[in-house]
Amino acid sequence: MQPRVIIVGGGIAGLAAAYRLNRAAPGIAIMLIESGSRLGGKIVTERVDGFVVEGGPDSFLSYKPRGIGLCRELGLADRLQATNEQAHRSFVMRGGNLYELPEGLTGLIPSRFGPMLRTGLISPLGKLRMGLDYFLPPRSQDGDEALATFVTRRLGREVYERLVEPLLGGIYAGDGEQLSLMATFPQLRQAELEHGGLIKGVLAAMRSPTQRHPDFGQTVDSSGSNSSPTKGSAFVTLRAGLGEIVGALEARSGGVEVWLGTRVVRVCKGSKETPPDGGYTLTLESGERLHAAALLLATPAYVTADLVADLDPGMADTLRNIPYSSTATVSVAYPLADIPRRLGGYGYIVPRAEGRAVLACTWTSSKFPHRAPEGFALIRAFIGRTGQEGVLDWTGENLLGLVRSELRDILGISVPPIFHRIFRWPRSMPQYTLGHLDRLAVIEERLAAHSGLFVAGSAYRGIGIPDCIQSGEVAAERILCLLRMSFENRT
Repeated sequence: MQPRVIIVGGGIAGLAAAYRLNRAAPGIAIMLIESGSRLGGKIVTERVDGFVVEGGPDSFLSYKPRGIGLCRELGLADRLQATNEQAHRSFVMRGGNLYELPEGLTGLIPSRFGPMLRTGLISPLGKLRMGLDYFLPPRSQDGDEALATFVTRRLGREVYERLVEPLLGGIYAGDGEQLSLMATFPQLRQAELEHGGLIKGVLAAMRSPTQRHPDFGQTVDSSGSNSSPTKGSAFVTLRAGLGEIVGALEARSGGVEVWLGTRVVRVCKGSKETPPDGGYTLTLESGERLHAAALLLATPAYVTADLVADLDPGMADTLRNIPYSSTATVSVAYPLADIPRRLGGYGYIVPRAEGRAVLACTWTSSKFPHRAPEGFALIRAFIGRTGQEGVLDWTGENLLGLVRSELRDILGISVPPIFHRIFRWPRSMPQYTLGHLDRLAVIEERLAAHSGLFVAGSAYRGIGIPDCIQSGEVAAERILCLLRMSFENRT
């Protein structure tokens, strides 16, 4: 009998794994099980009267290869869209006012000194403190530290609170006082060790046309452009929304048996299709049992923990120690005539110190053209971060009221939107807090004791779409290797 592979979780990681398996070995029996009513996970795109509304992520990093790479494989390369170069500005809130984000940021760290000297976001004393990074020696002791501790130590508290922390909020919706430097931005520590500091690392990058910047590892040439096929834009999307990726993967899943609305409640060792010491049995909420030679759990860490609790209590405990934060997005649409302030940029981010419930606001139709019909604007607010999730318990009316109040304060919009969409994401953002790499080491050690069991998704080594795609594809390659070895042993 042909061995069967079961993938639990129909988000982008599970879909990417199923696609890779089906493409590489069409003869393998593949089953994809999703507890919800649709595939795609946090990728949700709605198209309403010419508006393109994203419920979850709206773009992905262009220089992380597996996002654009998968789009190319799916025939979507000509659908990729860069951010709008005509509105290439973003803002940071300070004291209720918007200050332009200094140009030349490579991830979290300034790489151009002129814009930082001119910005009103950082005080003169804050700029002087940032400059001390050039003279401060590297930290001598090894080991991890909180991201906030590292940035404060190198660049000062003001740069952290007014610039770096709001950028972190936009990525992780997390607390930099708890996030692990080595699990989030290990390149920053590497720059400190290799060059003696962050400013020295930036100067070294400027001297070498092919030197990697010390944050995300993006390669730049002397003109500052990168190798992205979308005009050097750091972020890209699909013209009709990220749902195009999900739709293309679904269209190419002809060899995959997909079960929607099906919840797995338990995983145990052993399968009637494999020897007694191999394979896995999955128990569904209905009581039905399924058997697999190889199993990929592409589910949130806390869900994976519940599934393997009987199989490996130690691994389950470690998985449960990966914390999550909850978020929501509220998209609103207006005629441009109802917006007193011109949307001349991509939007703004809000430092935690401002004490506001909204952590960021994207002027979607300004950032990505064609997201709204001519003469209209689409705006999206992000709500909720670590320690502030209580606002997500509010009613839809209250959430909308919160966003309307925000837009009235910042953009002067006093009229109700012509339509709105609210998406709640409970326990959706994994937090790579201190100790995360130690937790990963335990999980990987325990997985090694269970041949044929794999995990993938945002909980482990990257929360972005390209990271999740890569995690699913890596798991798929490992499954293929296992099945090849099993076949060779039988023959």
